[in-house]
Amino acid sequence: MVNRRPAAVVLSFCLAFVALVAGGIVGEDAIPSKSVHAAGPLLPRTSVPAAAVSSPAASRSFANLERAVTQLLDTADASGSVSLTELSSNQSWSLNGDESFVAASTYKLPVLMKDAEDIATGRASPNDLLCYDSGDREDGYFDDYEDGACFTRAELDRRAGIYSDNTAAHILVRYGGGPTALNAYARAYGATDSQFYDPNTTTSNDLARLWQAEAVGKSGGSAAQAYLYPLLTNSVYEDGIPAGVPAGTTVVHKVGILDGELNDAALVEGGPRGSYVLTVCTDGGSWQLIAAVAQAVARFEAS
Repeated sequence: MVNRRPAAVVLSFCLAFVALVAGGIVGEDAIPSKSVHAAGPLLPRTSVPAAAVSSPAASRSFANLERAVTQLLDTADASGSVSLTELSSNQSWSLNGDESFVAASTYKLPVLMKDAEDIATGRASPNDLLCYDSGDREDGYFDDYEDGACFTRAELDRRAGIYSDNTAAHILVRYGGGPTALNAYARAYGATDSQFYDPNTTTSNDLARLWQAEAVGKSGGSAAQAYLYPLLTNSVYEDGIPAGVPAGTTVVHKVGILDGELNDAALVEGGPRGSYVLTVCTDGGSWQLIAAVAQAVARFEAS
């Protein structure tokens, strides 16, 4: 379930954000000591193909963005971490980016990345039949699982992506070699501080590294992207980052929901400065909060 804040708190978000945009909120005491402020790439520069990014732009200050995001979290009385990577400039910034949060369903991002890469490279097929086992069951979007039922890989990927169905993801993890194989795959693409699936923790920086690796073609290239992106676009959960960016913006993303712990990990395509990765992890947050963070980032990207 998603925590709902009283209307007055939501209104305070809006008022705080208007003040931030107008430059009315300043002061270093608004920035917690555990804040992380980085101006370099999340992935090592040598790991990014030269054709994937343009020549690095002059370093910009992220100070105003950091103040805005910090104020939004403080107003919401929520803890959170936010990571931003601009793919064209290869600059990045994070607030509490290495702090651990419950991953919830964001573990399905590396699950689906791996399937897309395996299909793109011929190690798997969308038509593979994967069969349900009673140990896979978890409450979710679909209830048609029974012993002996088999589904195509493409159907399970669709369920785990668009609908974030838990049982479908469990089947995919089991056929993919289990949690150990899942975490080995995630670590290979930069998620070195996460323990997906069990105990299922992650960081906004790790989720950003996964998306950056995917977006620059490290995880199966354009063929993998062509398979993966439709699974994570226009999902049934669009109230976070997609709600905070300008209308018509394509957001490819995976959410995580567990009580008051809400996450959203996104590739935002075609921003004013090019596509960017935005990942948000929260404890005690709301979709309105995540949308407000996404709006602050979108305004920063347009500045």
